[in-house]
Amino acid sequence: MNESPLFSAGAITTRGRLLTMDVLRGVAVMAILLANMPGFALPAPAYSNPMAWGAHRPVDIAAWIATEVLIDGRMRGLFSLLFGASMLLVLQRADAAGGNGAALHLRRMGVLFVLGLIHLSFIWTGDILAHYALVGVVALAFVGLTPRHLVISAIIVTGVAMAQGWLECFGLLASAARATPRDQALWNAYQAAFGTPGVAVLTPEITAMRGSWEMATAFRLAHNGNPLWDLLMIGPETLGAMLLGMAAFKSGFLTGGWPRRLYRRWAIGGLALSFAGYALLSAGIMASGYDVRAVTLSELFLAAPFRLIGTIGYAALIILLIRPEDWWTGRIAAAGRMAFTNYIATSLIMTFLFYGHGLGQFARWDRATLYLMVPPLWALMLTWSKPCIAHFGQGPLERLWRTVARARLA
Repeated sequence: MNESPLFSAGAITTRGRLLTMDVLRGVAVMAILLANMPGFALPAPAYSNPMAWGAHRPVDIAAWIATEVLIDGRMRGLFSLLFGASMLLVLQRADAAGGNGAALHLRRMGVLFVLGLIHLSFIWTGDILAHYALVGVVALAFVGLTPRHLVISAIIVTGVAMAQGWLECFGLLASAARATPRDQALWNAYQAAFGTPGVAVLTPEITAMRGSWEMATAFRLAHNGNPLWDLLMIGPETLGAMLLGMAAFKSGFLTGGWPRRLYRRWAIGGLALSFAGYALLSAGIMASGYDVRAVTLSELFLAAPFRLIGTIGYAALIILLIRPEDWWTGRIAAAGRMAFTNYIATSLIMTFLFYGHGLGQFARWDRATLYLMVPPLWALMLTWSKPCIAHFGQGPLERLWRTVARARLA
């Protein structure tokens, strides 16, 4: 094990890199594909509500329950956690080398924002990169805090996120009678996002995604959310996870520096609580008949603490399972070092499969069938990442990001 003064005591490193963070990032980029499959292949509301499209069989409902209980939000949370930790690492390394870490970070966020907008506008509407770039700028204000104060700040901003979510839910509940045109419009908007709006409402999206690349792009540009608005609406939850990631890095949690008994405690307790919470929320949605109010209440309000707790639980479990000399550890770590490239490559492959500029399979598969595509994509990530890292040292998009942000050849 190589030691670096930038890392806490007990950090698990290999060749000057934090193995724990590479593996965590690798697991996240692979597992988030499970959450994103409905977003690639089905109309937008089906992402949260299986009755919107693609759930015709018990196995489809079982697939939805499994992803809700085991995956939903926690792999995105893991990415956010690691984003905050990686941000600190970049700042520390730049400052240690005599540079200006804050200036480098802001340039990195600027480049990431542009790349994210390209992904969002021209490839896939589910992009998270532009949002991370904006939240990353805000997160810079917190880097000097102690782990304790970072945790307190994370709890506060997560509380803000839950309050915002409750206000949205309250607005939906208040509009349920649809007594006025405004209430009807609000109700329809939430149905289109979390409910079962019907074939007529979904047909324009299906037609656009099955059409040419130009048609799909025009639809995205017309219907994509505004990243600045997203910063206000979902930014607090993302920021909370990033701040928690900073605290976890500074305290040694993400570097493998904690005693194993503490990782076991967080893994067992965090995942048990998260799984139980999501199971109850899923049961409530099913009992409601997949009513838009139940789905929205779960997505925007009630699930938030279970997402964060489950994210920490998964991080602890993955760190416990790391074996530095293991074949799987090396392969997954390589996929994590190329997480940016693998994330965009996944979007390109999946949109080629489901969109009209490729095979045109959008809204043609049942929900459970979608997951047959996951193992081949995992195999591809594990197969190509390690030789690419061995030959080039990093992935192509990682090199592009670094080169442009540093304004020199890396």
